[in-house]
Amino acid sequence: MAVETGQAELMALLARVAQHDREAFHSLYDRMAGRMFGVCHKLAGQPELAEEALQDAFIRIWHHAGEYHSERGSPLNWMLTIARYRTLDLMRARKIRQTAGDEMLETVADATPNPLDASLQADGAAALTGCLDELSESQRDSILLSYYKGFTHEELSTALSTPIGTVKSWIRRGLMALKRCLEELQ
Repeated sequence: MAVETGQAELMALLARVAQHDREAFHSLYDRMAGRMFGVCHKLAGQPELAEEALQDAFIRIWHHAGEYHSERGSPLNWMLTIARYRTLDLMRARKIRQTAGDEMLETVADATPNPLDASLQADGAAALTGCLDELSESQRDSILLSYYKGFTHEELSTALSTPIGTVKSWIRRGLMALKRCLEELQ
């Protein structure tokens, strides 16, 4: 019952925000900012980027509140989805993604490798990055969040508002495509 009441209150606030009611927008922000920041920070791993994504998400909510339709889902999920996609967009725009090759290079850089080893590892990282760029957005995001940010399948399912079976399929198909791509480069 409390969940339904909370969702109804969010719907009412969104309806007022759609009419550009600043007081409703402030109330919505006060109510949702902490939760949305948590989603952004979990994805980005950087508070500064999470804050920027949160700000962008609320700007988008201000401009598009009238586009929310309750038959498509809860207002909470709608707002969290906006926050999640703004975070992923900013991460892509800033190339914050770290590949396995990048992590290897950081580890090896401390050991001061010889120039041949460094060249081979740089080539491997470049190949992996190129192959990742060829994946669909959903496959790439699922793989990067799973393997490089440590998300479980359940966390990915929640973060991407997608059934767990779909997330597992994206990862499996993405890994198979990565394998084919890397084999073609050898």
